[in-house]
Amino acid sequence: MGVMSLLVDGAPRAEAGGGSPGRGLLSRPLIVIGAVAAAWAAASGLAVLTTLVLIGWIAAPHAGFGAGLPGVFRTAAQLWLVGHHVGFALRGGGRIGMFPLGLVILPGALLYRAGRWVVRTGDVVRLRHVGFAAVALAAPYAVLAGALALTGRTPLAKPSFWQAVLAAFLLAFVAGGIGGARGLAPWRRLLALLPERPRSLVTGTLGTLAMLTAGGAALAGGSLAVHIGTFRSVTTELAPGIVGGVMLLLLELAFIPNAIVWAVAYLLGPGFAVGYGTVVAPTGNALGALPMFPMLAALPSGHGPGQPSGVPAWVSFGVLVTPYLAGAFGGLLIARVGPTPRVEAAPAWGFACGAATGLVAGVLSAFAGGPLGGGRLTAIGPSGWQVGLVTALEVGVAAAVSAGIANWFAAGRGPIEDLAPAAALPGAAMPGAPTVRPGTFSGSAVAGPAPRSDDLAGDLTDDGHRIYLDPWAES
Repeated sequence: MGVMSLLVDGAPRAEAGGGSPGRGLLSRPLIVIGAVAAAWAAASGLAVLTTLVLIGWIAAPHAGFGAGLPGVFRTAAQLWLVGHHVGFALRGGGRIGMFPLGLVILPGALLYRAGRWVVRTGDVVRLRHVGFAAVALAAPYAVLAGALALTGRTPLAKPSFWQAVLAAFLLAFVAGGIGGARGLAPWRRLLALLPERPRSLVTGTLGTLAMLTAGGAALAGGSLAVHIGTFRSVTTELAPGIVGGVMLLLLELAFIPNAIVWAVAYLLGPGFAVGYGTVVAPTGNALGALPMFPMLAALPSGHGPGQPSGVPAWVSFGVLVTPYLAGAFGGLLIARVGPTPRVEAAPAWGFACGAATGLVAGVLSAFAGGPLGGGRLTAIGPSGWQVGLVTALEVGVAAAVSAGIANWFAAGRGPIEDLAPAAALPGAAMPGAPTVRPGTFSGSAVAGPAPRSDDLAGDLTDDGHRIYLDPWAES
């Protein structure tokens, strides 16, 4: 709390777009500024959702919104919690925790803006202090989420209080921290503010995640294109109509991030489940009856575990090598951004890149799935801890090897400024430089072949100095 009550003591920044309402808060503790931003973000999200629910209540007043306006507000609060991926316990038993990751866009965008406002209004000027601003925003935001979880309970569904607090804090910390960092500098300069070693780790992790995401998106999109006929038949059988078709399309778009995370879990090896006792993995598939949802048409045909998965051989090969290629790419970025003279340190940082990538992949996998009631639908999606562990091992080993090799080659060449100095100091030797022999220093001096390693000292002039010719002087 001592850090959180850090008082701002500077004048407002003279930045473009730096002016914002609330400059009177400059003399307030950072936790107060974060509480104001958290209240604004939560209220804005609730206002948008309440407006949508109110429109639905006016159009269909008997469509299950409860008793009048209190039921409208309670439904909006529940939708707000769903947007934060908070699970619900049903009265008849079972839980619902499988939600589209695309719904996080609304609260994430609001928290991103709130994080920028906290940093600018609180006059945070150092990158390492952005974490304090993110905590100042996330802590009161989590308290508000817990209060909404308690007030949003109905006889039919009860949102999880602790999940609301934890999920809201995590989302506010991540989105608010990214927004706060962006408030300090443009994207292209943010990495330059980090020390060299953390900068190389962040760059390698982002590069690895980008390759895994691209591979997962290509796999999910390609599979859906192959099964487009089944997709159309399921949509036709549902017969949603015009309004229902629009709603179904929006729901499918919101589930696209889930599909990419599931595909990444498939690339990594653990795969995912679509019901209890099912599995979809490169080693084989075992599927049962599927819900009537068009996007599930992209799943491969069912086979027994350990049997062929029914995909072409070249697709299986691409699935197997993608995690290792992503790890190798991350290791190359680490060696390029932060080479080290200690050869044994580069593989360690490469494995750290794998561990960071595994942490992100595990958290996303845990949020990309969840139960859909009771029975066999209690297990849907990938396992977070399995995906995280496998990612850390596969990507970490590949990144360690590539970082070690790339750093070894970089260290073997040596710094380029040591290879071609403009002038040699008296008594200093320049490796690989041709020697000017005594008596040939006139305008017709011609450099001979480079001296051997045991003859790098060159020849002495009459005054005892060594003279070398710089072969790169003209360029």
